[in-house]
Amino acid sequence: MENGYIRILQILWKYKYFYGPLMCLSILTYLFVYKEGARQTKPGLEFPEASPPFKLLPEKKYKSMFLYNDIWLGPKNYCECVQKDKEQIYQLDNYIDKDKLASVTKRREKEFKDYQRRYSYQKKDVLVAQPNVPLSYPIQGAEVMPLHTIVIPGLSFHGENTEKQKVTLEASFGTLDTLADVPQDVMNGRGMKKLIISTAHVDLLNHILKHVTYTSTEYLLDTVDFVNFTTGDHHVKFPVTIRQPYMPKLFDPGPDNNIRNLVTITTKTFFRYHKLRILIKSIRKFYPDITIIVADDSEHPEKIEEPNVEHFIMPFAKGWFAGRNLAISQVTTKYYLWVDDDFVFTEKTKIEEFVAVLENTNLDVVGGAVQGNDYKFRVIYEEGEDSSCVHLRFGSYHRLEGFPHCVVTSGVVNFFLARTEESRCIGFDPKLLRVAHSEYFVDGLGRLRVGSCYHVDVGHQPHDPAKDLEERKAEHTYSKFRANTQEQVQFKLALQFFKNRMKCFSQG
Repeated sequence: MENGYIRILQILWKYKYFYGPLMCLSILTYLFVYKEGARQTKPGLEFPEASPPFKLLPEKKYKSMFLYNDIWLGPKNYCECVQKDKEQIYQLDNYIDKDKLASVTKRREKEFKDYQRRYSYQKKDVLVAQPNVPLSYPIQGAEVMPLHTIVIPGLSFHGENTEKQKVTLEASFGTLDTLADVPQDVMNGRGMKKLIISTAHVDLLNHILKHVTYTSTEYLLDTVDFVNFTTGDHHVKFPVTIRQPYMPKLFDPGPDNNIRNLVTITTKTFFRYHKLRILIKSIRKFYPDITIIVADDSEHPEKIEEPNVEHFIMPFAKGWFAGRNLAISQVTTKYYLWVDDDFVFTEKTKIEEFVAVLENTNLDVVGGAVQGNDYKFRVIYEEGEDSSCVHLRFGSYHRLEGFPHCVVTSGVVNFFLARTEESRCIGFDPKLLRVAHSEYFVDGLGRLRVGSCYHVDVGHQPHDPAKDLEERKAEHTYSKFRANTQEQVQFKLALQFFKNRMKCFSQG
């Protein structure tokens, strides 16, 4: 046996120059595959890898950082809804029929790719400034309208005179030129995508660069052209934004800035005309001539014949959000105030306070309190590679500067003043027929700026049963439609699975 081992060792030693490198290569291959596999099995964290001998914080440490409301918002490419305390967790694919889930997901991803294409949803290119580059260039603010021309600000060369300095600028969605009057042999490619400047004189070069123009040649509404700027071994890119400004849509408040020219009150009613009439009467006590718009999808509509009340009849049981859309579509003032048909105005229902907030901030919506309850919530959004996670948390982010009674949040109670045009751009999903509210603010995330002011309050009519028989019948019929059934919950969550590309939803 020992002679056998000795014989093997002699053979290995004889061919050491062959087997030695082969064994080293095998070990390196194993280590690479093992490490690569280990790296890929980690959840999708988006940290740059550390180079030896340096290292990153241990996972337990960095998972305790970057927390907001116990949700880890550090760099990652996945998201999840984790059960904590008494939070409600909804995994939205559970609300899709299992035999349809694959086809629904496929259709959703097709629509999402189209959304990305239309709205430039992809991640923006990262530009890293190179050290000690002798070129000055704009990193922000070079903006041109489609088919228009601008002088690119801030271009210059910070070097010395040489025998021949060659500078190249190259665009993708436009052409380059200069307003400088220089000989033809100094410039090549004027009015083309690629402009070459050749001169030994730095002063002349900077004179040309100072007056370089960019002309947009494609009708692009909102995109960025990264222009290459090169001299010798130095190469940089800078952005030129091509953007069509929105056409302003302004509302005239009138010469006296009267509240009736600034605000329209909107509501939706369904069977409860006795409640609606109490609401209108209370409004008239404080705002006698303000316009009120009523959307009504009752089965047997009653006439509401009062001055400055516009009553719009809808098909029966058309729905809560459809009624909101109808009411707001008829508003002709800068703002609308949304109220439920069973609210009642009091001395604390001061619309002027809301108007002051929207007139002096960039908020789009400001809510108040209903009988002392200023319900408000934050919408925390996480993106994953395959879908998103949405977390609703009660409360606000921070105080609204300049308004000590107000805070910034994501969603508010059913008593709010909103900018008419911005609200129309979001819209209320008419598929949501009965129980819906937070869905509007989820749809408006990233576009609607929302605040809440607890000192502006509206009353709520008593919940006691009506004494009148007909009124009791109306309330009973209303309550049958108002109840939030399991079927409606399933429909709503399935809708958000597709429409909002949502993976899960948590509330707490």
